[in-house]
Amino acid sequence: MAAEYKKKLIEVALPLEAINAASVREKTIQQGHPASLHRWWARRPLAACRAVLFAQLVDDPSSHPDRFRTPQAVEAERLRLSKIIEELVRWESSTNEEILEKARAEIRKSCGDPLPPIYDPFSGGCSIPLEAQRLGLPAYGSDLNPVAVMIGKAAIEIPSMFKDMEPVHPGQKRRQFYRNAEGLAEDIRHYGDWMRQKAFERVGHLYPQVDLPMEHGGGKATVIAWIWARTVPSPDPAFSNVQVPLATSFLLRSKPGQEVWIEPILDRRAKTINFRIRHGGTTSEIDAAQRGTKMGRGANFVCLLSGAAITSAYVKAQANEDGLGDTLLAIVCEGKKQRLFIEPHPHHVEVARAASPQWKPDQAMNQKTTNLVSGRGYGFTHWHQLFTGRQLAALTTFSDLVRDAQEQIEMDALTAGMGRDGLPLQDCGTGAKAYSEAVSVYLGFGVSRLADSQNCFCRWMSPRTQVVNLFVSQVLPMSWDFAESNVFAKAAGDYQTGIQSMVQAIERLMPTSRGVEEWQNAKTVVYPHDVVVATDPPYYDNIAYADLSDFFFVWMKPMLQSIFPNIFEILATPKSEELVASAHRHGSQETAESFFLNGMREAISNMAGQVGTDYPATIYYAFKQAETSQDGSSSPGWSTFLQAIVDGGFTLVGTWPMRTERNTGLKVAKNVLANSVLLVCRKKATSAEYISRTEFIRELKGALPSAIADLQAANIAPADMPQSAIGPGMGVFSRYKAVLEVDDTRMSVKTALQLINQELDEFLNDLQGEFDLETRFAVTWFEQHGNAQGDYGTADNLARARGISVEDVKHAGIIESTGGKVRILRRTELDENWSPAADPQLAVWACCQHLIRTVRDEGEMAAAAQLKRIGGDRAEAVKELAYYLYDVCSNKRQDAQEASAYNDLVAVWGELTRLGVSIQVTDAQEQARLDI
Repeated sequence: MAAEYKKKLIEVALPLEAINAASVREKTIQQGHPASLHRWWARRPLAACRAVLFAQLVDDPSSHPDRFRTPQAVEAERLRLSKIIEELVRWESSTNEEILEKARAEIRKSCGDPLPPIYDPFSGGCSIPLEAQRLGLPAYGSDLNPVAVMIGKAAIEIPSMFKDMEPVHPGQKRRQFYRNAEGLAEDIRHYGDWMRQKAFERVGHLYPQVDLPMEHGGGKATVIAWIWARTVPSPDPAFSNVQVPLATSFLLRSKPGQEVWIEPILDRRAKTINFRIRHGGTTSEIDAAQRGTKMGRGANFVCLLSGAAITSAYVKAQANEDGLGDTLLAIVCEGKKQRLFIEPHPHHVEVARAASPQWKPDQAMNQKTTNLVSGRGYGFTHWHQLFTGRQLAALTTFSDLVRDAQEQIEMDALTAGMGRDGLPLQDCGTGAKAYSEAVSVYLGFGVSRLADSQNCFCRWMSPRTQVVNLFVSQVLPMSWDFAESNVFAKAAGDYQTGIQSMVQAIERLMPTSRGVEEWQNAKTVVYPHDVVVATDPPYYDNIAYADLSDFFFVWMKPMLQSIFPNIFEILATPKSEELVASAHRHGSQETAESFFLNGMREAISNMAGQVGTDYPATIYYAFKQAETSQDGSSSPGWSTFLQAIVDGGFTLVGTWPMRTERNTGLKVAKNVLANSVLLVCRKKATSAEYISRTEFIRELKGALPSAIADLQAANIAPADMPQSAIGPGMGVFSRYKAVLEVDDTRMSVKTALQLINQELDEFLNDLQGEFDLETRFAVTWFEQHGNAQGDYGTADNLARARGISVEDVKHAGIIESTGGKVRILRRTELDENWSPAADPQLAVWACCQHLIRTVRDEGEMAAAAQLKRIGGDRAEAVKELAYYLYDVCSNKRQDAQEASAYNDLVAVWGELTRLGVSIQVTDAQEQARLDI
């Protein structure tokens, strides 16, 4: 079936190595990253989004045979476009106008005018619309979750409404000229500082300084944090009136040689527990401090006074009957050179206990999921219970000040000459009123972000001697000891610090086009005309973000409801319509799976029904290691998701595996799958027909070999090959209305995946016939024995069947044959002085093993020189052997460590060939081998 559209670059080629490397590096970037606007989970890397959007819109040169008339010209143009992507994905390029404009020019060349709008109906953290806007494209996003919608408005909508304007605050201006969102950012900083000062006037007395003991120089110091532990009455009747600490650790600083820890001082007669600070100590003392009062896993502790076991059942009973208590363990304050640790002081306990908040978020938490602490049975049932009285007092004070700041901003904006149209932000106003609301959104974000670091589930990290915020992962777990930050300490947990990091992100935003974020359900959203869809939808059994995001929603609602009343009219984030297969919501896993499949099918049908035929849609899917086995479908998540795409009306025309969480270097022993797969989809033709199972298999056999060869030529890692091969395989399956089984029932995606993987296995098995005879012997022997010994007679029969002898294989430097036994030599046993030029019986097996060892022991440059000496045709055979041996190790021998050696060789293959270009081979015998 011939395509009636211009192929886009993403359907043919993508420089994955550069995209993955940039995505991994991006995760180390904190200053200026848009993620600093507000917490959201599982954000798609900006680098990947930027690259995918570019390749999704730019024509593949094969679509222009009039301009690129030869295969060489097509490849040269693809290489040029790939170089643009490689430059584009670098973090530094995200604000480089010259590089961005080069990319925009290519998009305009392919798309014409006007440029098509990009829409992400599951916008979440808003990475895709943000990068669309950076590339000059009209950017649209929507989400069912109000918190995600507000993040989108803050990222793409508000900055585009107030771009290139000067700040309105009456203070001294920081710049002479203002571009993009710099003026907006400066006002956010100014009024954030104003709020902090006003808050200190109201609740600063709740954060007293600490008196330093003489060994620390005396005087007063600012407290960084108070370290607390939850308590329960001792289970021993003799001490039942004593609250004993549930501490997972007493270690305050764990740096070797500089350890600081808390020593409990016990007086069993007086029935008291006090704490003092210790520096240094014996190994056993440090180890004991590291353990705290914890005993094993779960909520199991030991009573310090009696030694009695405090069981999980006892803790839960106490928590639900009388609630958990708490006790102050230590005070952390700022010293001249490093942080100091001070023993608890009664005055600090009294001040903390005296805090009386005027309001608290009294909404109930979901108690049916263990993703929240409310589902774990320790008595935490409402959101306000996650905060101390002092934290609630501070947070509600800052929350109230957002409204005060809004009034002040509007007055200052009018004084600065901004229009008095009276239109609110929700109605797209651009005057003083709307601007004051816009700045207030970010000030409210500051308070919402502050709640993440001002709660009684934040932890003290002894290696870094700092407080860590609550949401370091996609779960709200139980915390037995916690660190309470000083909200005025000018450190992590300070409102001013949070505002500063937000401002740095806003200053880097580039709202070069219109941005719109809406509160919509993906199943019913109406898309703009000529829309291009790029989306990162929820995954089958993903975290229920609605439950987690209520943590922020309960703080956003009172601050921002007057600005966006339609978004915050609900009591909590929508749960029942959230597209995840959550058994706790739907009664059973089967019902949950059906809900997800039907809902995702509706969303994708709505999408496919409104997109045009000029551009492919791109959909991300996050892989998990457990979701793929030899048949590609051990978990229902992957096949369920693909089924929804096919049923929704799309034809899958490509899959690209993306590694955005880790580097795949040869030093990594663990073999893992790609973190996600990018699915490239086209709208299914209305003329699509039915096809039989037999015809489908016949087409697979015809289409897959060349497609897999192309993927290997692109150096797709062997671990990623099953996901990548799904693209051309599912392209055959999904282009038809249905594939019919022998009983005329429709073939499922799960069955199609199994058939695709069978064909992949057959293709890899067929590679054996293309290797030299010694390598074919080694491959078969390795499949049966690995590196273990086997009988010489068996080896002799195997060799004779291939027309060679065991001695031939031994002369090739591959095996050891002695005492009637034969075994494959390990890489560490190979000849260290081996050279391709000096090997009279050069086998692909030997080349492959030596190459892996050279990369690991001597580095990529030495391996590149070795690869060049091996020569072109044989080098390609080495790569094909690596693919095959990866499959043998991972699927047949179940040897993940050995599999990783072959996977990682292919992962760096592109770099080795690139380095090899500059290497000169002077030996005449080696030069004769080169045919590249």
